[in-house]
Amino acid sequence: MRPLPGTSTGVPPFSLAGGMMLLLITLLVLVTMPQAMAQAETEQNGIQVPNPSAELWRSVRQREGALPGRTQVQGVDSAMLINPYGERWRNFRMKELIPYGGYALGGMLLLLLLFYLVRGKIRVNAGLGDRKLFRYTLYERTIHWFTACTFLFLALTGLILLFGRSLLLPWMGPELFSLLASASKEGHNLFGPLFGVALLLVFFRFVRRNIYQKGDLTWLLKGGGIIGKGHVPSHFFNMGEKSMFWILVLVGSVIVGSGLILVFPLFGQGRISMELAHVSHAVTTLLMIVVILGHIYIGSVGMEGALDGMTTGYCDLNWAREHHAEWAERCEADGDVLDADEVSQRRGETVSGAAVSTRESSA
Repeated sequence: MRPLPGTSTGVPPFSLAGGMMLLLITLLVLVTMPQAMAQAETEQNGIQVPNPSAELWRSVRQREGALPGRTQVQGVDSAMLINPYGERWRNFRMKELIPYGGYALGGMLLLLLLFYLVRGKIRVNAGLGDRKLFRYTLYERTIHWFTACTFLFLALTGLILLFGRSLLLPWMGPELFSLLASASKEGHNLFGPLFGVALLLVFFRFVRRNIYQKGDLTWLLKGGGIIGKGHVPSHFFNMGEKSMFWILVLVGSVIVGSGLILVFPLFGQGRISMELAHVSHAVTTLLMIVVILGHIYIGSVGMEGALDGMTTGYCDLNWAREHHAEWAERCEADGDVLDADEVSQRRGETVSGAAVSTRESSA
């Protein structure tokens, strides 16, 4: 028997974990057995049995916007008879977000692979030498890797939740996939707020050096020297790195904000707000992953000497001359060029068999 409008069934509200599990089970049923559900609704032992309420609910579903009712139960969505946007959200997730998101990620990986095969690794023409420039402090490297590790963990767990049912479930089986999906959801919700903390640390530490300057547009128009053989002068950060910084800060803020709405349903948000937050969270995260893939490629296998600054704190002088010429010229003019022994002393390494206690400069 259906409860009368405006009455309560007495069932306590679902927890966040239970609601997400119910949503996943519902999506699986709707995707894999639509015909069976339709037959079960209209047939009984081979005899057509029309549902007397079918016309009523069909009329309700076809109305534009949410249809409110009256109820004694107090809550954000307690007076909403039916939410027609829920079906639109489900269709968007299953028919547009998942396939097109997969195309974007796969296309980016394919593009990077083709670029590597055609262009190859960008070498330092003068070769890597033994003279270095101090580039990043220990604190700067720490917050960079903290942000990177947090984002990669969240990206991996988020991709499992988004694509796992179609990609992992068929060969992992329901038991193992259920364990993996549950762990991914809990880990994603737990570490998600840490990404917001990481964004604040990165913003306040690096914003001053990521203000656009004269010459940045020229760097962009010439492809940053990646296309072709010429070198384009730039400052401490080039146009590409500055754009990466602002994408991280601005798009990352949307990711964090929408994620907090989804994880903490305590701000008075209803189901429609949660659906919009889910869409914005998923779209911006996929965009960020695509950008980060390019960043990882350039900083690792794509460019010789690019990773040294974030692993040791020092970069090769020849690399700096070819990729950050204006900054390198200022450092040379100020006498900041270091040889291998001086770098070892600053890092507290052993020089000529003697232990040096001098620690890396934090300037």
